[in-house]
Amino acid sequence: MDSANLPLVRPQVALGVILALVLASVGSLSRPAGAAAPGPVSSASAFGVRVAVPGKAPATAGSISSPPQSAASVVSWAYGEGAVATAGISAGTNATVDDDRAVGRALVSVESVSLFGGEITASSVTAKSVSRASSLRAGGELDGSSVADLVVLGQSVAPSANGKVALADWGYAVVLEQAVTEQKTSTRRGHRGFVAGLHIHLTAAHGGLPAGSEIFVGYAEAAAAAPRALPPPTSPPPTNPPQQHDPVPPPPGTTPSPPPIVQNPPNGVRPNLTAGGYVFPVYGPASFSDEFRAGRADTGWHHGNDVFAPLGAPVLAVTDGTLFLVGWNTIGGNRAWLRDLQGNEFYYAHLSAFSPLAQDGAQVQAGDVIGFVGATGDAVGTPPHLHFEVHPVQLLWMGYDGVINPYPYLLAWQRADDASFDVSGWTPPQGKAPPPAAVLLQADDISTYSGLDPAGLEGMLAGEPLFGEGPPGPKIVYAEPGFADGG
Repeated sequence: MDSANLPLVRPQVALGVILALVLASVGSLSRPAGAAAPGPVSSASAFGVRVAVPGKAPATAGSISSPPQSAASVVSWAYGEGAVATAGISAGTNATVDDDRAVGRALVSVESVSLFGGEITASSVTAKSVSRASSLRAGGELDGSSVADLVVLGQSVAPSANGKVALADWGYAVVLEQAVTEQKTSTRRGHRGFVAGLHIHLTAAHGGLPAGSEIFVGYAEAAAAAPRALPPPTSPPPTNPPQQHDPVPPPPGTTPSPPPIVQNPPNGVRPNLTAGGYVFPVYGPASFSDEFRAGRADTGWHHGNDVFAPLGAPVLAVTDGTLFLVGWNTIGGNRAWLRDLQGNEFYYAHLSAFSPLAQDGAQVQAGDVIGFVGATGDAVGTPPHLHFEVHPVQLLWMGYDGVINPYPYLLAWQRADDASFDVSGWTPPQGKAPPPAAVLLQADDISTYSGLDPAGLEGMLAGEPLFGEGPPGPKIVYAEPGFADGG
């Protein structure tokens, strides 16, 4: 697998959009703290056009929600001096519950769309979202959404899910912007999907609207959740169960409190850089293989590669950047995150100790010692190793699952003049991580929270660690047109 061909650069849904939509709809499926667990529930919402200008209340046409069943019709709508003009807007939503099954449906259609005096036009924009949930499964689809005859700045554009289109020097548009939030817990299953036909972002003033303004044309969202069917009784586990590479975390209430371990690094640890400014994350003899996506008991699947090395081997910053979330995590043990200058993020776990340099907010250079190989967290009882992950900036909106296989990069970051590796007959590929499509300046990470989770809003406000770094639960996943699970 060639690292230069990894499918990383793909415009995705903005975190700010997901945050706004989840906060807008979380109340419909939440319940007061301490209340009894609800049965099946569903909701749906839609609107034709919304213009959000900084410092002003949003202006919206054709906004409806369910329950109960709703419908809306607008003959035509305009905003500003030519900023937005449309013909008919029609919208309908429906949320039903039948025994143990819940279904939410939302559909909106906007005709003859013209933005900024005809600089962006479409004969019609349709957004459709369906979510279903029962005791056995949850799923939905967004495949009824479309943008017909889209023309941007005089050029015809073929719509594609989450396709990004530059708007000269004054902004950009996202076509068929969409995402899905899933809930999979021991007690409930849920699904929420949203799609916006057109989403315009102004990075500079244009058409009478200031920088920072946003225009949505055709938005539909649906959600459904239901109690999960209880599994049949199982026989008690064997007295001496086989050991797994990643043991199951300790039961609730027994989370260990690790001591703050800090060690000074040995002198002279400064490996050579690759041409791209990246170094291998462990100094000295080490071995690794491609076990990315292998099954794991506590995280569902392996999100990285394990680099096996002697206990206490120096762990290095792979590139120049900023350290954050330096500390303890039940699964990762002593762990730390590194964000490079492009916005890509790297996760280090199971360290035996940190170096004095490892502090939240510390600026490090490639090759700096930030910790030492160990077997902490859920790696207790396994050979010492570094669990290493690569999270490209383009996939951060996906949360902890926004990760790629680090194996090609670990290969590329080995250096032929590093005697600790057998590189006979090996030609190093390009080792530089791919450049980002955009640099994330500021965002509230909500990837571990779901509008289907009654505690989601409280958890988001409490500021849990980035990505959660832990067991599977509510997550944001990418949804191609036609996404469905047959539920």
